Amino acid sequence: MAMGLWAASGGCAALAVAAGLGARRRRLRRDPDAVGWIDWPTVQMVALIGLAVTVGLIFKR
Repeated sequence: MAMGLWAASGGCAALAVAAGLGARRRRLRRDPDAVGWIDWPTVQMVALIGLAVTVGLIFKR
């Protein structure tokens, strides 16, 4: 069970980093009016919440 939670927390951390890079790429693009279809800050926040929950569950044991 703990290994699965560690894997989930690693996945959430990787997703949060990828979302941060996506938000940076979106912020620095040449055409700021171009609309993207992924809201990167929301994805990053959900991934960070998931990371906090899984790490909390790991250390609760």
